[in-house]
Amino acid sequence: MRKPISLLAVAGFILGGTLDGVGAAQMPSARLVKVTNASKPVDIASRPGDDGLYIAEQDGLVIRYAPKTKAKTTALDLTSLTGASGERGLLGVAFHPNGQFLFANYTDAAGDTIVARFRMTTGNVADPATRVELFSLEQPYANHNGGGLAFGPSNRLYIGTGDGGSRDDPQRFALDRKSMLGKIISIDPLARNKRAADPRIWSIGLRNPWRFEFDNDMNLWVADVGQDKWEEVSVAWATLGSGRNANFGWSAYEGFARFNKDQTARNHLAPVYVYEHGDDGCSISGGTRVRSPKLPTLTGWYVFGDYCTGHITAIEVNGKKTTSITRLVENAGSVTAVRTVASGDVYVLELGGTVSLLTQRG
Repeated sequence: MRKPISLLAVAGFILGGTLDGVGAAQMPSARLVKVTNASKPVDIASRPGDDGLYIAEQDGLVIRYAPKTKAKTTALDLTSLTGASGERGLLGVAFHPNGQFLFANYTDAAGDTIVARFRMTTGNVADPATRVELFSLEQPYANHNGGGLAFGPSNRLYIGTGDGGSRDDPQRFALDRKSMLGKIISIDPLARNKRAADPRIWSIGLRNPWRFEFDNDMNLWVADVGQDKWEEVSVAWATLGSGRNANFGWSAYEGFARFNKDQTARNHLAPVYVYEHGDDGCSISGGTRVRSPKLPTLTGWYVFGDYCTGHITAIEVNGKKTTSITRLVENAGSVTAVRTVASGDVYVLELGGTVSLLTQRG
């Protein structure tokens, strides 16, 4: 396997090593244990006070899986509103911290982004009749729809949007503060309607953030899918505002490389890790900062996958630099998400249908 051509390679890293020469045998290790199957799983979430796992299927179903009984039930059916087609469909789900509401991010029949809220009822089911549309965004092309949802600062709901699609950010939306495309947007999750949801641009300069999260300390971690050459991970530390007003650089930059020369992104937030298209992959599927007591050697590490190779990789970040990297799993399939649920458990989803738990080796 070739050495990643990245800031790590520039710094003299080898796969499974660190700058100070710690060997691969001393690095964290983990494996995947299959939990269940799903149809085109793209996201997973858990609900406070509920031991079920809620799996978003790209075709439009949210399936509740009960680990104890292994039973599956339909928690929400959006197949009349959306459907899997390329990068379209049901793309993300999240629960309100109070457990009473499920939020879904999907594309509608016109291919436009919709974020809607549903009230949970008895039997761990979301009532479709309670649907409230909180956010919508016209998508000029079929790809780069983002789709991530996360709760963050001030208990607002945060939405990841792509740059509008096609290639090369043709309409230069990502750095345009008048556009909601290529951004992380925050809204009031309990607003009575879309007008009252108060959408605000939180961060700019993103191509297709797949995915992002706020960790337990409110640091914002973003895995942004690259164009033709570089995949990247960025961190906006809580001490610097958790990404508020942050500029991640696209499309003036792809990774560390200058891209659209007519775009400027002075003092943008550079990535902490990049890798070049090739043996390491070609489409990053983020990603989570591990906080599971069941993965003690990975605590604080950021774990992500790649859709093209199925590799699961962990990086340790200190400030603006990645100081350690290790490959955890090879060829895990077409990885769509690496996510932490409320218990701290880390799950890996792949489009072929497998939902797996990341577990400690040994």
